[in-house]
Amino acid sequence: MGPDVAIEIDDRLTIPDAELAWRFSPSGGPGGQHANRASTRVELTWAIERSVVLTESQRARLMAELGTTATVSVDEERSQARNRDIAAQRLAERVRAALVVDKPRRPTRPSKRAKQRRVDAKRQRARDKQLRRPPKRDDY
Repeated sequence: MGPDVAIEIDDRLTIPDAELAWRFSPSGGPGGQHANRASTRVELTWAIERSVVLTESQRARLMAELGTTATVSVDEERSQARNRDIAAQRLAERVRAALVVDKPRRPTRPSKRAKQRRVDAKRQRARDKQLRRPPKRDDY
């Protein structure tokens, strides 16, 4: 994946390369002459609000989760190509995660058996604690 490649999110959604903005800059930190001269740091930006490939519901969900633009910065590798691949993968992962709709939780009640087990466990704990106590004077 690189600057002229679309990013496939799933079988129904692919971000075209025309909507992606790539920026390259020198990576910070140690590395000598190579790090000072090579622009290996990658910043990938996608303007969600201006995207033409999204449905309105997808756009609303993504903007609620990620904001109006999604940005990924990578400077882990010494190679710009590898950093581009990582940035594209991370953007795809973020978009995939943001598009997942959680199943609404339906509250349930504990079963009769579960209630009985809880009460039995409380009684057993009470018996165990009773046995740990020192004997009373009446017990001699």
